Amino acid sequence: MGSSNELKSESLLELMKEHLTTDAGKQITKKIGLVYQINIAPKKIGFDEVIFTVDLKKGEVKKGPYEGGKPDATFSFKDDDFVKVALGKMNPQVAFMRGAMKIKGSLSAATKFTPDIFPKPAKM
Repeated sequence: MGSSNELKSESLLELMKEHLTTDAGKQITKKIGLVYQINIAPKKIGFDEVIFTVDLKKGEVKKGPYEGGKPDATFSFKDDDFVKVALGKMNPQVAFMRGAMKIKGSLSAATKFTPDIFPKPAKM
């Protein structure tokens, strides 16, 4: 296995960025209206994290921390666990209880972070 720094999550977030420009994506933005910061770690939460901002107010996804103040909620995941949650293979509550997902910020904002906000990839 190469020492590639490419996270699986990154391609998923790239898909989400495209999805948010569609009508279905605009509905999500309208419905949720929150900003999430997602910290993705290759192996262990808290180490070598790559930060993404999922802005469901503006309908944007970008690499880097949120610059408009504080995000409504911040999530920390290992790369594999984020992919499982985003694809609906792991329930976010289960991920949280198992310690596979850490949350900072508003819990009511966090409860709106569900697999429904992610596009369904054709094949992965």
